[in-house]
Amino acid sequence: MSFIVRQISRTADGREIVRTASHSADSVSIGRDSSNVVHLADLAVDMVHARLTRLSAMRVLAEASGSLGFEADSKSTSRVEIDAAIGSVLRFGGHKVRVASEGDDIVLTVSREEAVSDSAEARDEQGLFTLKNVALGRRPLAWALAGLVLLLFLAWPIYTYATSRGMDERGPGFHADEMWSSGSLSLAHKSLKNDCQACHVNKFEAVTDKTCMTCHKDDAHNHAKPERLLGAKAAPGLGGSIRMGFQSAFGIPQGRCVECHTEHEGAGKMPATAQQFCADCHGSLKDRLHDSKLGNVSDFGTLHPQLQVSITSNPGGMDRQTRRVPMTGGVSEDNGLKFPHDIHLSKTNGIARMAQTMAAEQGWGESLQCKDCHVRSADGTRFKPVDMEEDCQMCHSLAFDKIDGTIRTLRHGKPDQVVADLRAFYRSTGPARPINLSGMARRRPGDYAAVETATDYSIGARQWPGQANEAVQAVFSRGGACYDCHSVMGTATGFAVKKVFQPARYFQKGWFDHEAHNKSECTECHKAGQSKSASDLILPDLASCRTCHVGGTGASLASVKKPVESSCAMCHDYHMDDGAPRGMEPDKRSAGHKLGQGRKQTAHP
Repeated sequence: MSFIVRQISRTADGREIVRTASHSADSVSIGRDSSNVVHLADLAVDMVHARLTRLSAMRVLAEASGSLGFEADSKSTSRVEIDAAIGSVLRFGGHKVRVASEGDDIVLTVSREEAVSDSAEARDEQGLFTLKNVALGRRPLAWALAGLVLLLFLAWPIYTYATSRGMDERGPGFHADEMWSSGSLSLAHKSLKNDCQACHVNKFEAVTDKTCMTCHKDDAHNHAKPERLLGAKAAPGLGGSIRMGFQSAFGIPQGRCVECHTEHEGAGKMPATAQQFCADCHGSLKDRLHDSKLGNVSDFGTLHPQLQVSITSNPGGMDRQTRRVPMTGGVSEDNGLKFPHDIHLSKTNGIARMAQTMAAEQGWGESLQCKDCHVRSADGTRFKPVDMEEDCQMCHSLAFDKIDGTIRTLRHGKPDQVVADLRAFYRSTGPARPINLSGMARRRPGDYAAVETATDYSIGARQWPGQANEAVQAVFSRGGACYDCHSVMGTATGFAVKKVFQPARYFQKGWFDHEAHNKSECTECHKAGQSKSASDLILPDLASCRTCHVGGTGASLASVKKPVESSCAMCHDYHMDDGAPRGMEPDKRSAGHKLGQGRKQTAHP
């Protein structure tokens, strides 16, 4: 035995819908709460209004749960016994529950009774309290509003656009075509705020690359050959194909500048290119361009090839060549110097002891530091080129004579002048005392007083030769002032010093900003203390960078304590050659361009 509940509802055209459910229980609840077996969505009904309990096979007790009662056969009550074989009608708010029997089951038929009858008199009374009879119908109102939208947001802006050309013809105040703008212009184009036609040249035509190049012809170029770009693109999905179809129908070509350089996205810097924009091509580039020298890359933290540096062969010769090599194993470059970093950074050798002696006078530490020789550029992005007079001469003095309180030094960087000065020195009146022009003994910075009293003038490795040719030979030979730091070559007429090569940067396809790393120690990335040769490129490799930098989405193959999310645009720029990537501050970008153009630059990326 069970209760069968039949919910009856009606559609707008009067069709009746019946939903039936069976409940095997001795009692069922009736109320507004959805947990009731008989759910009545009526504000006149309590959450749990009443309960029907089966007393015997055909006897049912209907009892109110709260203070509100109900009607049983048109009589108000709060408790009534019903003979299901005869039947009864209970009313709860605007709902009727008919109690009857079918076999051994009690059937509850639930239907809603409208509050207002369908009589003409009732309908007229209802209409007195609405605006339905005097307002526009839904269809005329919809057409009226559609016309108003077209008038305000299409016709008016078109008229404003068609009757004005250029910002000079526009007066102050609001202009209707400004409503078409999706947002404010970025800082790069804020001067064009009132000159829409500068970019949107032809009416209802998308911005073209030709328009962009009228201003950017000197600082923009193709990322690659157009045919290679088309071949590099991955096949679009369903959504991309539909979008391309619409663009083709409206004469919008693929690969325009504005696909990457999006505008009208708010005042401030133009947003950096989304990483996915790059990964769409480069993530599987080798699958489509089999002859490409570039590896697949989609995210710095998970899929990125080894960093590559630009190495210059024979930098001082006429046949100078540059090639890119990966930072795997020991990478070296002949820069013309003999400079072992490990000796200068040692904490126990003679150089360290000299630094300790000079600490009080010069403010040095207990040993030489990177900053003692490498000076940051004004913008903090890179380092100035190491200069002999400013950075080296404190320890490597070239003084060889003193005349009336004036110190004479050999001309650094001018071998011919060094030879000429030495020959002139020996042709003049001989010194009043014996002089030992030996191999540039190291002494305290600026201690030129030693020139007056010492018998070791540190220009050669032998005692006073008495001949100019032997003095010149000593300077350019092993143990001599030039030979110790430079690559010296013999020539038919004498000696030549190999040109020192300090490139502007080694990572030509990427950007690195030292200012962003000013809280890190130099040796965290540059293993200078382990370098025994000046030709060693002590630059970080991919694994070193990944100790801090993860991908643009935060993914990483290594465990990183303080991850720095790094999208493609952080280190790369679509058009970057010598300058900083897009998104750098204007002053920083300008400095980046200048640093990238000269050859006498620091050997930092």
